[in-house]
Amino acid sequence: MATINTNAGAMVALQNLNQTNRDMEQVQSRINTGLAVASAKDNGGVYAIAQKMRSDVNGYAAVGNSLDLAASTTDVALAAGEAIGDILIEMKEKALAASDSSLDTASRTALNEDFKALRDQISTIVDNAEFNGTNLINGSVTSISALANADGSNTITISDQNFSLGGGNVTVAAAASFSSAGDASTLVTTIETSLDNLNASLAKLGTASSSLEIHKGFVGKLSDALEKGIGNLVDADLAKESARLQSLQVKQQLGVQALSIANSAPSTILGYFR
Repeated sequence: MATINTNAGAMVALQNLNQTNRDMEQVQSRINTGLAVASAKDNGGVYAIAQKMRSDVNGYAAVGNSLDLAASTTDVALAAGEAIGDILIEMKEKALAASDSSLDTASRTALNEDFKALRDQISTIVDNAEFNGTNLINGSVTSISALANADGSNTITISDQNFSLGGGNVTVAAAASFSSAGDASTLVTTIETSLDNLNASLAKLGTASSSLEIHKGFVGKLSDALEKGIGNLVDADLAKESARLQSLQVKQQLGVQALSIANSAPSTILGYFR
């Protein structure tokens, strides 16, 4: 039927051309963003899953920072404890030398001065062994915690180890000194006990530091796996999109020509009236 009121061919051509233009907009968006799913309207379900995974990735970044902070605090405590151990060994040497009953008073006094200087150095180390305001070896805290998962429901706890003079580990008193061979001999025993306690505490700190490093490595791998999973869900295949764009460009040109032909069809009706 020939009609000028309704041009069905032009309608179909226009619908197809509009669809081609929408497809081109989608392809261009994927090429511009590199994402096949850039917003919820592209694919609501996939977008929601990807956003949850992105939240976890950001959460694990915070976990990594927390683990780094705890590890640094623990490493400072370890370094201080090792230094204190070296000082205790020197103190034992001084006390042992002073325990010799054949030693004259002047020599023992000199050894005692060295002993007291070493003793005071322990207090200096303990007071300054802090990181980011936290000191694990002076008894100011009972423990520190690091985040272990992305929602903060699990933590890794590191207990403090008090290395202060006269504390639970270093049993040498803050005012310890000797004036006789007997005093020095007693201090040798006390220092040996302190060294045993200190080494046991250092082992605990070392284990804690190692645990933090292992968990950080795991968190890093988990975060990488999540990022890879997000990419698999939402990233666009740019090679495929490039080929599709070229196809749509040809289709668009053909659509314009088809619409032009359909629009010119009613003019043939004039031939019936010549």
